[in-house]
Amino acid sequence: MAHLKAVVFDIGGVVMRSPFIAIAAYEERSGIPPNYLNCSIVGRGSNGAWQKFERGELPLLPFYDAFSRDLSDTVNGNIWYTAYCKRRGIECPELPKQLKVDGRELFGAMMRESGIFDPHILRAIRRIRAGGKHKIIALTNNFARTSTENPIPQSELTFLGWDREGATPSTLRQLFDDFCDSSELGSRKPEPRFYQLMLDRNGLRPEETVFLDDIGINLKAAQELGMETIHVPIGGTLAAAQKLEVKLGIDLTRHPTAGEAMAKL
Repeated sequence: MAHLKAVVFDIGGVVMRSPFIAIAAYEERSGIPPNYLNCSIVGRGSNGAWQKFERGELPLLPFYDAFSRDLSDTVNGNIWYTAYCKRRGIECPELPKQLKVDGRELFGAMMRESGIFDPHILRAIRRIRAGGKHKIIALTNNFARTSTENPIPQSELTFLGWDREGATPSTLRQLFDDFCDSSELGSRKPEPRFYQLMLDRNGLRPEETVFLDDIGINLKAAQELGMETIHVPIGGTLAAAQKLEVKLGIDLTRHPTAGEAMAKL
């Protein structure tokens, strides 16, 4: 579509593998109902440990303790999960009477899982850049400010998979014309201010952008501003890239050329 001037990508769950895979695995190992921990994270609103960490308001090591407390709170967690089951129209399973969630273990698994590029989206980004017609922007709830302003032991960086260049390595940043990081800008999705900051610093109107994200509430906020959106469910990156190529009129998904096949992620 000729009116589109920029493609905006979420990182975890779109450009990189989804950290939700690690959350689901943790829940299964621990006997916690599916999506229970996600409900607890979201249920905290803007004041949870996760949300503060993504805005750069909480250093890593204190975050671990706060994250553990948040996710181990079954009083509120059970209320939020019961409401989730009701919204989804599913039978609510037996709920935990008490939990002892290890925030460090869970966050480490999430970061290691999300340290792998998705090949379909990576190929799409490279082809958009080769076309030279659209700005490529990242809009991510991330932790870069926390990892650079507060010294982290080398052993902890290795544990998280951040031992090379931290939470956002240059191989990731260099894919984008602008990298909007929640921890650097002090705002996060789905806060409207975060989207507007991205638009303003790139001289864009909402209707000139298409945004890809894996979380519905983040897409809804973008839609309310007037941005076009594409949902990227787990396992759905190829289909999302196909939807994107229709919007842009660029071939993003055919079999890779010899050069692309040889390129390292």
